[in-house]
Amino acid sequence: MKKILKSEIIGPFIAFLVVFLLACISTERFLVLSNLRNLVLQICVTAFLAVGATFVILTGGIDISCGSAVALQTMLFATMIKSWGLSVWAGVVLLVFVGVIMGAFNGFLVSYLKIPAFIATLSSQSMFRGLSYMINNGSALQSLSTDTEKIFYTTVFGLPITLIYIVVFFALAHIFLTYTRSGRKIYAVGGNMEAAQLSGIHVKHTLMLTYSLAGMCTGIAAVLYACRLNSGSQNFGPGMEMSAIAAAVIGGTSMTGGKGKVVATLIGAGTVLIVQNVLNLNSISTAIQQVVNGMMILLAVLLDVWRAPIGRIFGRGIAKAGINRAKEVSN
Repeated sequence: MKKILKSEIIGPFIAFLVVFLLACISTERFLVLSNLRNLVLQICVTAFLAVGATFVILTGGIDISCGSAVALQTMLFATMIKSWGLSVWAGVVLLVFVGVIMGAFNGFLVSYLKIPAFIATLSSQSMFRGLSYMINNGSALQSLSTDTEKIFYTTVFGLPITLIYIVVFFALAHIFLTYTRSGRKIYAVGGNMEAAQLSGIHVKHTLMLTYSLAGMCTGIAAVLYACRLNSGSQNFGPGMEMSAIAAAVIGGTSMTGGKGKVVATLIGAGTVLIVQNVLNLNSISTAIQQVVNGMMILLAVLLDVWRAPIGRIFGRGIAKAGINRAKEVSN
């Protein structure tokens, strides 16, 4: 029981289960097949952004620029297809590369210029949004190509292809963080940056890699978002950074760094999307949804801060119950 309680997945899973059951009770439309399919399509973009947020938070940083980056990248993607005449797949490759460059820019600000991550990504958030309005005179680009819908809406053996994207990418992210030297360096830097430096880890390179990977995740998310709506717009992305951070934190990634699992992040993303979906089904206003998002992040951070004391209380309770049970048996 102690091992189960100490698992980094059990907490997010319990939270997901509670939210899922409440969703089933609160509205009859939640378990409708069309709504569940829509959930799978919605979670795709948030899940990829959440992986990037997890990478960054594991180092003790934060990235609040990904929502604005999505807006800029969808406009670039639309321009590549409609104005430059590139194929959709060429646009996909180029956009993911652009995402890496944008992430590396954030990493450079944090690692080499030593600007705090919040300030660095806050400034890039404003820059990315402003740059998006400089494309096409501030107008959205629509009806990009019929091939974009194939990337997002295709089914494989009756399953949405977006679900396959998620499973494959999260598996690769888990393998990277768990079984590679670079992944372990990310945990080490987040756990104790000074100790990591003394142990021979090049902290600046690790931070650059981390933010570049986060940028790659944002690039993939932007591709999927543009393909889903078959358009690019400067108005895409507001609030996405909060959903991504909420998914990572609810999934158990510690805001102090060095602790977290991408598998739990997926569970956190599911929790966030279910809450948003239920609020939409019940016609709750956007303002209240933003309040709920903020409350979820606050609750997740509070649980992260108080996780150790709560774990000790549960551990003592289980130990005491075991002792009492042993006494009863002996008597």
